[in-house]
Amino acid sequence: MRVYNFSAGPSMLPESVLQKAAADMLDYEGSGMSVLEMSHRAKCYDAIIKEAEALIRELMNIPDNYKVLFLQGGASTQFASVALNLHKNGKADYIVSGNFSNLCFKEGKRLTNARAIASSEDATYTYVPKVTKDMVDPEADFLHICFNNTIFGTKYNYIPETPENVPLVADMSSMILSEPVDVSKFGVIYAGAQKNIGPAGVTVVIVRDDLLENFTENCPTMLKWKTQADKDSLYNTPPCYSIYVSMLVFRWIKEMGGVEAIYKTNVKKANMLYDYIDSSDFYKNSVQKEDRSLMNVPFVTPSEELDAKFVKEASAEGLVSLKGHRLVGGMRASIYNAMPVEGIEKLIAFMKKFEAENK
Repeated sequence: MRVYNFSAGPSMLPESVLQKAAADMLDYEGSGMSVLEMSHRAKCYDAIIKEAEALIRELMNIPDNYKVLFLQGGASTQFASVALNLHKNGKADYIVSGNFSNLCFKEGKRLTNARAIASSEDATYTYVPKVTKDMVDPEADFLHICFNNTIFGTKYNYIPETPENVPLVADMSSMILSEPVDVSKFGVIYAGAQKNIGPAGVTVVIVRDDLLENFTENCPTMLKWKTQADKDSLYNTPPCYSIYVSMLVFRWIKEMGGVEAIYKTNVKKANMLYDYIDSSDFYKNSVQKEDRSLMNVPFVTPSEELDAKFVKEASAEGLVSLKGHRLVGGMRASIYNAMPVEGIEKLIAFMKKFEAENK
């Protein structure tokens, strides 16, 4: 029986994508072999990675003066890569709005003169700091943000402005392809795949061409974006199968009507869940309403004991991976692109039943 998987990542994939991957498992399009076995130098694989890039460019309307890279190491590797690849004055600004932006800031402090110009740690990251252009150092090599905070359930409702020649860098791991984004407002966008793109193992980096020459002299070859940009992400063996499944997900998003259509569904799903939580005096979400995430919805019951009971009983009903992150406890429903409206409906029905039985 298929369950509704509310995991923050790796997350559920569209069922049609899994079915297609299963059908291709032993023989990909008459090649006589699986993509798992295929050389990344083979013509049939070259077609896969080229289609993956073409599709994400189309879906996100990525300008021609940006490179799309398919890398390994997860978004966490990019915490160091950003500082190593964007190095002119040896200074960088960060907005700390959650756990991963804080980890990125800490990594940056090891590699450059990093400065946190704003933080919402004072309120347990329940809001996104508002930053204006005058707060950003005009000599900073970049301003870094995490666009959606998976653990704490917040999202930027604005795009920070930066002084001229200070590129905006965004970790979009948990919201990429969930809503329209003007790529041209960013110097770099990066995202781990395992939430909205595909299976764990590949990280997408979208970087403006003029920034590819700003790497430090001691930047390791495998962390240097230009290394992979010059070789179309094929400098070494890429995460072939993860890229293939990501390509299938990109096809699925296009079939669904593109990012605009996906966004409308995501707004509907999130509003359904938030509206029910707000109408209840049993459940609580502590995030400032204007900064609520469309992808990750944390909530609690009146006690930790009830939280644990909720997670256990929900799992028995086929609503799995609802336990909140250890930093905040409670529950968290991650409702990425592949989560159908029916999954939200079933979750709300269970929440109503649980509330009635445990008040």
